Amino acid sequence: MAEDNGNPIWKNRVESWKEKKNKKKKPATTKVEREAEIPPEQQMEDKPAPDASQPLSTIIPISKSRLAPYRTVIIMRLIILGLFFHYRVTNPVDSAFGLWLTSVICEIWFAFSWVLDQFPKWYPVNRETYIDRLSARYEREGEPNELAAVDFFVSTVDPLKEPPLITANTVLSILALDYPVDKVSCYISDDGAAMLTFESLVETADFARKWVPFCKKFSIEPRAPEFYFSQKIDYLKDKVQPSFVKERRAMKRDYEEYKIRINALVAKAQKTPEEGWTMQDGTPWPGNNPRDHPGMIQVFLGYSGARDIDGNELPRLVYVSREKRPGYQHHKKAGAENALVRVSAVLTNAPFILNLDCDHYVNNSKAVREAMCFLMDPQVGRDVCYVQFPQRFDGIDRSDRYANRNTVFFDVNMKGLDGIQGPVYVGTGCVFNRQALYGYGPPSMPSFPKSSSSSCSCCCPGKKEPKDPSELYRDAKREELDAAIFNLREIDNYDEYERSMLISQTSFEKTFGLSSVFIESTLMENGGVAESANPSTLIKEAIHVISCGYEEKTAWGKEIGWIYGSVTEDILTGFKMHCRGWRSIYCMPLRPAFKGSAPINLSDRLHQVLRWALGSVEIFLSRHCPLWYGFGGGRLKWLQRLAYINTIVYPFTSLPLIAYCSLPAICLLTGKFIIPTLSNLASVLFLGLFLSIIVTAVLELRWSGVSIEDLWRNEQFWVIGGVSAHLFAVFQGFLKMLAGIDTNFTVTAKAADDADFGELYIVKWTTLLIPPTTLLIVNM
Repeated sequence: MAEDNGNPIWKNRVESWKEKKNKKKKPATTKVEREAEIPPEQQMEDKPAPDASQPLSTIIPISKSRLAPYRTVIIMRLIILGLFFHYRVTNPVDSAFGLWLTSVICEIWFAFSWVLDQFPKWYPVNRETYIDRLSARYEREGEPNELAAVDFFVSTVDPLKEPPLITANTVLSILALDYPVDKVSCYISDDGAAMLTFESLVETADFARKWVPFCKKFSIEPRAPEFYFSQKIDYLKDKVQPSFVKERRAMKRDYEEYKIRINALVAKAQKTPEEGWTMQDGTPWPGNNPRDHPGMIQVFLGYSGARDIDGNELPRLVYVSREKRPGYQHHKKAGAENALVRVSAVLTNAPFILNLDCDHYVNNSKAVREAMCFLMDPQVGRDVCYVQFPQRFDGIDRSDRYANRNTVFFDVNMKGLDGIQGPVYVGTGCVFNRQALYGYGPPSMPSFPKSSSSSCSCCCPGKKEPKDPSELYRDAKREELDAAIFNLREIDNYDEYERSMLISQTSFEKTFGLSSVFIESTLMENGGVAESANPSTLIKEAIHVISCGYEEKTAWGKEIGWIYGSVTEDILTGFKMHCRGWRSIYCMPLRPAFKGSAPINLSDRLHQVLRWALGSVEIFLSRHCPLWYGFGGGRLKWLQRLAYINTIVYPFTSLPLIAYCSLPAICLLTGKFIIPTLSNLASVLFLGLFLSIIVTAVLELRWSGVSIEDLWRNEQFWVIGGVSAHLFAVFQGFLKMLAGIDTNFTVTAKAADDADFGELYIVKWTTLLIPPTTLLIVNM
């Protein structure tokens, strides 16, 4: 960059930094002065509630009476497993040696996968938040609201598979949040560049002007109209305003009319005109070719000055469709999320980002406040990279026969991970610290400890010597970025030119790309955009940062943002953050924060499981495999590493599972058996093993609160998915690595009709059903 271009950028950053610093200092001094002027007896009355100084959240440990027996049984089961394998290996069956060897190998793998799954649950915890204390601390009367701003990301691809009405309900639930409107911005990523999505957002922005004030006036839950009006409960409960019934009836009528308009748009979009779509002003729609179109941004609410019917401000709503050109790798959902990170940094730059799938609406209007109880707590929030909420679903039959709820994972495994270094990122319902997405380390670890390499080399000199040069470069780069923030924070006496030279702009451009506005935003730890910024200039810059070539020769997708290299970019992104030393937090409010639509059909469910398993196999075969990645800094805890290893090796269990499911039939057909006649000791070992399996499950249910039916459904579907989707994922993963054959990412269709469980009993044939069907027939 030329010097005359470089200096003003750094000057602006320093000035905005100094202003923020002064603002931070002001309230403390004015408060002391104010208290000094007020007589002591009045001070007692006017002081804020004592809650304001107390922690915003607390850990509720699981009682020892439930945890101690659970841990004891785990250790006992481990000992019994050792004795069991000693017996199995020392007592081969010579008459059926092949079958015996196969069974022993399968059993050893099952034991290994059990250890990987079980031990990360050693320290399960529950958490409790205090929203009233958050308000007492950051929302004082007569003072500016100090709650942190949040940028919401909603991603959609195909409006014919992800109905616009579902996406619209998600957007409306965000706009109607119980949170200061000037602190909320909603970004919609339309990766299919569909005019249907754009037009439905135009209608949604218009309907929001009526819906948002209605929600806030009557404190309704949930704030997604489709799900609010379809509730089969007494909607008059807890409502005392006489006008409520009349206004609700009028609002329901308005919503029905709005639905008709959206459905009309969907009907029109079923058949694309030969000449392509045309906008209302007669110009052709820029996204007529979804694989070759310019970047598009439209700000519907917020900057445009649009207000609701009561004249109040509305949150920002921004439509984004990144540029796509042939010959460029676009990285699917991960690339779309990274484009949103850059656009939001240029336009609003909130310090926190909440991402949702288009079918996950806000079910609890205070969900963001729940997350802020962790992220804005000075003690807890410093090292938190994200707060993950559990996924909850509508439209699932009562018995949940395809284990759509994933209750065992969300209520058992994730609570266990919360006690170590934090839950894994599951792709939706997650509030990020923006700084963590930029590849910075946590504040408590400003750079990689220089002593760690020497201490490691003392312990294992042979292993530490040949360190990958690229790894050293990345470590140095991260230290440089961390040092930049550190210097900006610490140095008071400065000369503008020296300050501009202090941080090398070139190194930032290599990392973040050629946008001085974006680079400037990355160094603002508390977020925000300069008040002097020209909106039209910012829009031009936002278009620039979503261009096709922007990420070339940068660290996007490698070290910063959503990480590329797997269809399950969520696991990879969270893993990289944990490797840098961040921790995450699991938040389970009593009222579920977000709810989504589950794929109810067996075929759809299996394809969803296939996608997740394929992502895990891709990570296993990549440089980011937890078996060897991230040992250099020593920041990933061992139990956390076990959990990540479990998330990438579980699809391989499909091979021993198929073998083991076939063994009984083969034994019966051949008359050869895998176990010799049992002695008394062997009988005790077998009995002890089965009992320990049952007791572990019972004690796990006891501390987690999961029902036995949920556990049973989970085990059932583990076998169905294991012998079908997981098996296909293993072969597809190796095909991709060895032959370069890529499998397309398929969007799971979201339910849009009103028929309850209409598709549940319909069998849609898919090749995934061949292995389980074959196993059934062979065993029968």
